Amino acid sequence: MARPEVTMEVGADGVAVITIYNPPVNALAIPVLVGIKEKFEEAMKRDDVKALVVTGKGGKFSGGFDINVFGKVHNTGDSSLLPDVSVELLVNTIGDAKKPAVAAIEGLALGGGLELAMACHARVAAPGAQLGLPELTLGVIPGFGGTQLLPRLVGLSKAIDIMLLSKSIMSEEGNKLGLIDAIASPNDLLKVSRQWALDIADRRKPWLRTLHRTDKLDSLSEAHRILQIARQQAKQTARNMPQHQACLDSIEEGIVHGAYSGVLKEAKVFKELVLSDTSKGLVHIFFAQRATSKVPNVTDLGLKPRPIKKVAVIGGGLMGSGIATALLLANIYVVLKEINSEYLLKGIKAIEANVQGLVSRKKLSQDKAGKALSMLKGVLDYSEFRDADMVIEAVIENVSLKQKIFSDIENACPSHCILASNTSTIDLNVIGETTRSQDRVVGAHFFSPAHIMPLLEIVRTEKTSAQVLLDLITVGKMIKKVPVVVGNCTGFAVNRTFFPYSQGAQYLLHMGVDPFRIDRLITDFGLPMGPFQLQDVAGYGVAVATGKIFASAFQGRTFISPLIDLLIKNGRNGKSNGKGYYIYEKGSKPKPDSSVLPIIEESRKVANVMPRGQPISVTDREIVEMILFPVVNEACNVLGDGIVIRASDLDVASVLGMSFPSYRGGIVFWADLVGADYIYRSLKKWSEVYGNFYKPSRFLEERATSGIPLSAPAPTLSTSRPRL
Repeated sequence: MARPEVTMEVGADGVAVITIYNPPVNALAIPVLVGIKEKFEEAMKRDDVKALVVTGKGGKFSGGFDINVFGKVHNTGDSSLLPDVSVELLVNTIGDAKKPAVAAIEGLALGGGLELAMACHARVAAPGAQLGLPELTLGVIPGFGGTQLLPRLVGLSKAIDIMLLSKSIMSEEGNKLGLIDAIASPNDLLKVSRQWALDIADRRKPWLRTLHRTDKLDSLSEAHRILQIARQQAKQTARNMPQHQACLDSIEEGIVHGAYSGVLKEAKVFKELVLSDTSKGLVHIFFAQRATSKVPNVTDLGLKPRPIKKVAVIGGGLMGSGIATALLLANIYVVLKEINSEYLLKGIKAIEANVQGLVSRKKLSQDKAGKALSMLKGVLDYSEFRDADMVIEAVIENVSLKQKIFSDIENACPSHCILASNTSTIDLNVIGETTRSQDRVVGAHFFSPAHIMPLLEIVRTEKTSAQVLLDLITVGKMIKKVPVVVGNCTGFAVNRTFFPYSQGAQYLLHMGVDPFRIDRLITDFGLPMGPFQLQDVAGYGVAVATGKIFASAFQGRTFISPLIDLLIKNGRNGKSNGKGYYIYEKGSKPKPDSSVLPIIEESRKVANVMPRGQPISVTDREIVEMILFPVVNEACNVLGDGIVIRASDLDVASVLGMSFPSYRGGIVFWADLVGADYIYRSLKKWSEVYGNFYKPSRFLEERATSGIPLSAPAPTLSTSRPRL
């Protein structure tokens, strides 16, 4: 692996070109920052240097500060590992340098990379270069002067927009805003930048120190108004995330008390935020997501993924149409099979609606939409399956139907074809038990809506070949999903871990807790909707079917609610017919439906689980814990059974598949922050009062009593092959 370095070459024209080299994105590792400072200091002393150009090697300026340093700070709790960059390097060394510096930007300038460029006295960029300050996605704020530099170049409103939304812009837009001074082709980039630097040195162009500029700043009263609006919006869109308000605080400091004061505040706040639980959680998820594609005995064998050009999807319902859409958008030919022409037409229309929906939201051009839909063919038999590279079965959760389909496709498809099921709960060994080619059977579990949700849970059996897994991982990346390989069991990793979520909510409801209070507290915690609204949206049929499957597989630790059957008998089907726990009317937000309360009372009598027949008295915190701690408990069973390769895979899956808040780091990471001992003692106490639903798992008990984090690798698992 190449060592990071910073070089300086002085031309006959008197321009010193400082080049950053730290592939793949020229991250500003600490040696790089030291190198930039040293080269600037050398250039200031040399008589043959009139001006400077800063650039990056390999077609990229810089992707920003080295995030690995954050991980070291989190592991040690030592924020002194973070360099003091803003004042020492960007203000004193570059901004106030006695010779002008121009940033020559190609490819990208993100985070600290853009801050470095903004500290220079002008910026020349190649077309299509990506510019942004995405630090808030890691739980921190721009820490190299960005909160002060960007507003002075593009104005306050646009700067807030770019920072708070972590929104990248292209160099062309940057040029219009004043962030970029000129656009030059990649071939001419250095030439134009050198000339620009000389023009500043010879006073043919203005020498503008970014932090000294005020021409783009609003009046103080207008700035206060803009900041107040931004604060209110951040409260709504970024609950529980301190970095948004902290970013606005630093911006405000600079506007009220001057840029230098703002830089000092930014540096102090940045170091505080790095040590926050929010930053720890977001950085953990950042690295965990990148680790999911490393699968022992699959991705380390030197195998090459086979091309997947044509995929057959069986079933054009909600899931099948979503899966087909995702494949089409990746330029993969899709054959959609249904049992009759009516269902087939509905499936094709659903795919068309998915694609046009992306066009209307400006996420897809009309040309690309037309190309995607041209690669779709609807069929009623298996004749088109003879050259398919993969089949994905996406029919209802019916074992005998899935078994029949797998027998049919094995006969209809070529011998290399991957035989995949989108089942969300059923054991793959059961689905494929009559199939001769067991090595080609695999789970491809998408999450609804399949063309939008980012997780692909790849389920392997004992016999699934490494080649099939590698091929599916590759397809997952092609269709812009994050593939997570898991073991085979009822519910696999995600649905198995989260089955106690809705069941715990139902249990609390039947012990007298208001369902709307539960939903409110869970959304306050950070999930996009509470368990009862989620049940309305997912449909009661799904809850009934999966409830029975989990009750059979995990006897003695489930709670089957009588309420769902009662709701269906009362003509309620959730969002699909506009009536559930909530009322759903077009154009308005769901409203709690008080007319559901008598049905709930009837269900409470049937279930008869209230201690001494009286509603329990619980605090808001206890409600959240009584719903989420059983989820942690089942996550411990999943870890103990070796269903995931590493605990961080389950964290990623919980964030991307179940919308567990990313800033909490995923279900296992969050549990470690809360403390295994506290979770264990809470569950033990509840199990003694309320029964086995809360009984702590052996894995949780062992970790709680030994003080080993839940996320630590299980010592009983082989390091050469995960027990998947």
